[in-house]
Order: sequence, then structure tokens, then C-alpha cells
Amino acid sequence: MTIWQWLSQADGVARATALVLLLMSVASWVLILYKAWWLGRAHGSTLRATDAFWQASSWEQARLDLPKIDRAALLTPVADAIAHIVAAEPAAHHSLAVASGAQVQTTRVLREALHGASHRLQWGQTVLASIGATAPFVGLLGTVWGIHQALAALAGADHVSLEQLAGPVGEALVMTAAGLAVALPAVLAYNLLGRKLAQIEELLEGFAHDMQTWALQQATQAPQAYAGMQAHHAVDAIAVVGSR
Repeated sequence: MTIWQWLSQADGVARATALVLLLMSVASWVLILYKAWWLGRAHGSTLRATDAFWQASSWEQARLDLPKIDRAALLTPVADAIAHIVAAEPAAHHSLAVASGAQVQTTRVLREALHGASHRLQWGQTVLASIGATAPFVGLLGTVWGIHQALAALAGADHVSLEQLAGPVGEALVMTAAGLAVALPAVLAYNLLGRKLAQIEELLEGFAHDMQTWALQQATQAPQAYAGMQAHHAVDAIAVVGSR
């Protein structure tokens, strides 16, 4: 019996179960192929963008070139998050965030940027995990229902042979195999993609740590440079007054 013949003879529950498994399979394979392509692209662009950023001649040049290389837009939000700290821009209004100091500010804004990047990387993982966990039970439901229907059809017969029972039960067991066939690729892809995802997150955390260290150095040097400039102007003013 072909699959089409089986579907034509199946009842509504069996057809619904087969349809759910089909939708799960299509959704999982679309996610697997898309995420494998996107994570591979994100990993390569993150490596290139990190190297290009630290090889730039200035902070302004680095921020200008970063979006062009960072195609996955994972590093750009991290750099943008601390732009006002690096530029030593004055706060528009007083707040607890401003009063907490540069180190706390950089930690907070970088954590928020990393959380946003992590949410983008984790997209679709929950769907794969759910399909891998539920597809076998959906197939098992189809098997149990098929066996129930087969036994109910043979209940009124005077004589039941093994051949009469083996056919319907064997067809019902196919649903369990279909559920496993849907679940196994989703589970394997979840683990493999999770490993690639963890590698990208390590790169982002390393970049954020280096950015924080560099930004704090810039924030420390900016007041010193400003104080030196003020002292230089004061010395010039004293010299002018003394010459008079």
C-alpha cells in the first residue's frame, strides 16, 4: 500500500497526525538550512570585522568601516553602545547611570548589547528543540490510534488471523518511524548549531571585553588631557600677565 492509498483510507485523526509531522519536518529543515547558512556567515564576518576594527587607524575610522564588514550586525551594536563613553560626551541629564561611573556604564551597555546579539543568535533554537522533543510523541499518537482502529475493525469478526492484524498494525507503526525521522534531524541540528552559536558568542564576549578595557582607558585619559590643556592655558595666562 502506498502512502497515498493509506491517506485515502485513513480517518481524520491519522490524517491530522501525518499533516502535523509533515509541517514539523518542513519547518525544521527550513530552520536548519537557514541557520546553518546564517551562522556560517556570521562567524566569518565576525572574525573579519574584529580584525579590521583593531587594525583601524582611529576610533572614527573603525566605527565607519565596521558596519561594512559586520554583515550579521553583531559587533556594530557593541561598538555603538559605548560610543558616547569613548567620545566623553556630557550627559544630557543627571541619572543613576551617569552617577555610577564609566566602568559601570560600560558594563551595563555592553551587557545589553550582548543580550541583543544572543537573542538573534538563539532565534529558531527553541523551535528545533520543541520539534525534536515532541515529534516522536506525535508519531506515537498516530501509531496508537492506528492500532486502536485496526483492533476495532477486527472486533466483530468471527475469526481473526495474524495476517489480518499484521497489515493494519504494521501500517500504524510507520507513524512512529515518521516521528523519529522528523525528530532526529532537529535534535542533531540543535546540537551542532548550538556549538557554532557558542563559538560566535565567545568571539562577541571577547570583543566586548576588549572594548570595555579600551573604552575605560579612553575615559581615563580624556579628563587628564583636559586638565593638562587647562593647566597649559593657565600658564600662558600667567606669562602674559607677568610680561605686562
